[in-house]
Amino acid sequence: MARQAPRWHVHFTPTGASWINQVERFFALVTEKQIRRGVHRSTQQLESDIRAFIDAHNADPKPSRWTKSADNILAAIQRFCQRSSQIRETTESRH
Repeated sequence: MARQAPRWHVHFTPTGASWINQVERFFALVTEKQIRRGVHRSTQQLESDIRAFIDAHNADPKPSRWTKSADNILAAIQRFCQRSSQIRETTESRH
């Protein structure tokens, strides 16, 4: 029997950029508040409970509070772009 390709592919962000990844934080929140604390007797029940958690979470939205100034964020992006460019140049020079 042929092996199926995975439905999900996990991407990791660099540690310095993880603050920008709101999805990663939301998955951690779902895991902490719903999955680990719940008793789920089937995948359907787990899915239903996660959907209920998301609905409750969305019913009381909170704005994101940026802890860094726009200048700090833009400087971090510029440093990331410079490092990425250096890595790309190094990689290309090896081939």
